[in-house]
Amino acid sequence: MTTPLEPRLLAGPPLTGGPERLAAQRARLGDLPPSTDRRKLIPVVEACGLLGRGGAGFPVGRKWRAVAERSKGNAVVVVNGAEGEPRSAKDRALMERRPHLVLDGALVAADAVGATDIVLYVGTEHTEARRILAQALAEREPDPNVHVQLVAAPVGYVAGEATAVVHYLNEGDARPTFLDARPHERGVADRPTLVQNVESLAHAALIARFGDAWYRSVGRDPTRGSALITVSGVNNRRTVREIEYGTTIGEVARLSGAAPSGATVLLGGYFGGWASLDEVRDEPLDPATMREHGLGFGCGVVSFSGPDTCGVGATAEIMTYMAGATAAQ
Repeated sequence: MTTPLEPRLLAGPPLTGGPERLAAQRARLGDLPPSTDRRKLIPVVEACGLLGRGGAGFPVGRKWRAVAERSKGNAVVVVNGAEGEPRSAKDRALMERRPHLVLDGALVAADAVGATDIVLYVGTEHTEARRILAQALAEREPDPNVHVQLVAAPVGYVAGEATAVVHYLNEGDARPTFLDARPHERGVADRPTLVQNVESLAHAALIARFGDAWYRSVGRDPTRGSALITVSGVNNRRTVREIEYGTTIGEVARLSGAAPSGATVLLGGYFGGWASLDEVRDEPLDPATMREHGLGFGCGVVSFSGPDTCGVGATAEIMTYMAGATAAQ
């Protein structure tokens, strides 16, 4: 019997109890390391192998280094909480229940890459997340070295893509761009810009406190660490869970009460793919292993459908949504 993962991102008060306040988080986790230590964090993030959690899984340390090498102390950090994937709720869970972990991660990233501005880019439809983040900011003493602003991201699947984020913050148009320079070269206001997913930053806040060995101490397969997944399709409920990488799809199905023979599962979200639950029960939720088997971890969506669900109809629903979410380019 596998020992259940001790929660990391979701440790602390029950998620049903509202947002964790600043004093409570500090009592539980302690303060962040001083800024001088946070400026040296990039090698630690690289060593732990932290992957981005927005869907692409790009190494976070490499991304931070690319911005830091161009920064000259004037970079921008964008906290990407657009979360336009229809079946994902993990980023909202963090913003609404662990807002100070998200803000800590943003400050850690700002010190690491040399940024003077932080933009909290949160989906317009995520009104509770924006309200709670604003409340969390009000609990904190302003940092004289970093300016923080909260921006409502427009509704739309593509609005969270990195170049679309930058395009919107610069021009008010949340469509991807195909320019010569990427955001880490010239982003918001033509400054080097780090666009990083909410969950990635929350992990960074813990890594800054506890180090790379702590982060890598869980994980059963090639990818180390823990991850948030959004489980849906069970009794019409959507649940955010924290797993260690390598947890099998069958384990998630049993925990969620979704293990009937003949069921199907959508893995990775709308850009992921369908699989027969019977065929993938023993498949580990590990980005590297899943990629080898033609599957995708994506943004951590694990959505079950019963044997009576029409696969053609479900796929048509997804394709209709994606057609409506086109970037019109």
